[in-house]
Amino acid sequence: MFYRPAQGHGLPHNPFNAIVTPRPIGWISTRGPQGDNLAPYSFFNAAAYHPPQVTFASTGVKDSLTNIRATRVFAVNVVAEAMFHAMSATSAALPPEVDEFAHAHVAKAECSTIHCPRVADAPATLECDLIDIIQMRGQDNFLILGEVTGVHLRDDCLVDGQFDVTRFNPVARLGYRDYSILREVVTLPRPDEA
Repeated sequence: MFYRPAQGHGLPHNPFNAIVTPRPIGWISTRGPQGDNLAPYSFFNAAAYHPPQVTFASTGVKDSLTNIRATRVFAVNVVAEAMFHAMSATSAALPPEVDEFAHAHVAKAECSTIHCPRVADAPATLECDLIDIIQMRGQDNFLILGEVTGVHLRDDCLVDGQFDVTRFNPVARLGYRDYSILREVVTLPRPDEA
């Protein structure tokens, strides 16, 4: 099968999300004029090492984007398997004044380098200063870039000086309504490390 996205795929559901998988979930926390917000974004990833930078995309002008425009900061919380259902609950379309932390019964803590809430029990949180918001092609598609100014790591996730994802089993987004829980890690040295 071949299709041109501009002409449609003719399938019951768009396969694009199922092709680009698995995708890490950026559980974005913000604070704005109407309160605190927490929402998952599956178009998220790390973008650079030095200085560390991340990116996520918002399809639509959502509360996260509105708050980031107002404050120029946000936090990215890593989603553990134990937080799977709470993460899903924060994806509900709620009014801006509703605090998703409270709605989903997620414990909240304050960030250290920015004025923003974070998920208290997250395996890791990246505190970010906004670099830029880029409007992409299409209606209401935005790319948000941030520089990491602080990193929280849960102590039980550190093993022999390394951040061990098997201690919390990260949740990844697949296509459609599907997710994956990472339970297995395979180590493969680079050719120049042999």
